[in-house]
Amino acid sequence: MSTHKKHSPGFLAYVNEAKLRVQEIGIATYQTLPAGDHLLIDVREDHEWAEGHAQGAIHLSRGIVERDIETTVPGKSTKMVLYCGGGYRSALVAEALGKMGYTGAISLDGGWRAWNEAGLPVTKD
Repeated sequence: MSTHKKHSPGFLAYVNEAKLRVQEIGIATYQTLPAGDHLLIDVREDHEWAEGHAQGAIHLSRGIVERDIETTVPGKSTKMVLYCGGGYRSALVAEALGKMGYTGAISLDGGWRAWNEAGLPVTKD
């Protein structure tokens, strides 16, 4: 059973345009990052977070991240690895944060799907 969503052509074009302007890493590169050198931020919806999320992640859904980021992450140069289900919404968030002056926003290509496929730790709280 595939968990991939079918995205509309307009959405994919929008995301692909954003991906040209943001930093993106794959799960293999993510796994080489030193522990503690970044914040891991889940930008999925509340119900997705509740079903399970990456261990150590904080939750700022795409719907509220621009509103709450300056309170949660006041340092504009903080390295943040953003993930969603597959790396589309996180690219859009990384672009938005860049427009807000954040220089360390990185989108995790493959997102939650890649995290699980790599067998990385997950939790529910």
